[in-house]
Amino acid sequence: MPIMTTASFQDTLAAHQCKLSRKAPRVLQVNTGKMCNLTCVHCHVNAGPHRKEIMTLETVDRILDWLRHTEIEIVDLTGGTPEMMPHFRYLVQAVREMGRSVMDRCNLTILNEPGYEWVADFHAKHGVHIVASMPCYSPENVNAQRGSGVFDSSIQALQTLNALGYGSDPALKLDLVFNPIGAQLPPDQLELEVDYKRELKAHFNVVFNDLYAITNMPVARFTSYLKRQDSYQSYMQLLLENFNPASIDGLMCRDTISVGWEGDLFDCDFNQQLGLQHGSKAAPDRLWDLDLSDWQMRAIQVGTHCFGCTAGQGSSCGGATV
Repeated sequence: MPIMTTASFQDTLAAHQCKLSRKAPRVLQVNTGKMCNLTCVHCHVNAGPHRKEIMTLETVDRILDWLRHTEIEIVDLTGGTPEMMPHFRYLVQAVREMGRSVMDRCNLTILNEPGYEWVADFHAKHGVHIVASMPCYSPENVNAQRGSGVFDSSIQALQTLNALGYGSDPALKLDLVFNPIGAQLPPDQLELEVDYKRELKAHFNVVFNDLYAITNMPVARFTSYLKRQDSYQSYMQLLLENFNPASIDGLMCRDTISVGWEGDLFDCDFNQQLGLQHGSKAAPDRLWDLDLSDWQMRAIQVGTHCFGCTAGQGSSCGGATV
């Protein structure tokens, strides 16, 4: 089976008469670093407890200063585990004081870690929109993908959040994210959401708002997993064969600016982990130097991993599917 090239995604866009262009930026996605309390098989960041990359207070302040002069509506915090960044609460409070929304990519288990007992109450107080990874409603699949004991800890965290109003109070939105096990595409998102809501309510009295089914991205740790299973090429072919032109309009790279833990600029968090930054590697462009009119004129950088966001129903960090 031939190895696909970076140009193959561009060629596929052209073959379907698709144009991947930017909209006015609506979301600033901030990767706070690679430190995490988990080591998940599907992680595209290679995050873990021993990673040292973490955003400094100086970088946080520079991001905030830049954000104040924009009309960006949403700040989307990801990692690693965003809450493990020492200045997480300072960042969230400052963004909310500007009147912007905050979305947190929460792994749930952090709520039960010693020293992080503040997380649930803090999120509820500041109306943080939680998007939480929950690969399945059965313990076997969750623990296989994310580690032993993660399912029980996640359920406990969800129950804690529900007790605060998450999933029922319109001001406290709680969404879950499904990732498939292994080299396959997610099932129908709407049908899966019905299953999730039924099973989690029946067995654990857990409620939530929306479920997003996300394709595993062939980046970092998941790529290593695929190669160990000798399934990298077949998985890439699966993504290519399931390219969906209707997914292009909802891709996060169109209306999102992604910024790394050092302030570097990217088109998405996946490009970030592949080192596809704007500017040179020796002198990368920084967010605080960015002119938004210039940003909208820049081409979106693509690669073979982009087939992951355009396969089947389509995947987006914002949950957009078709």
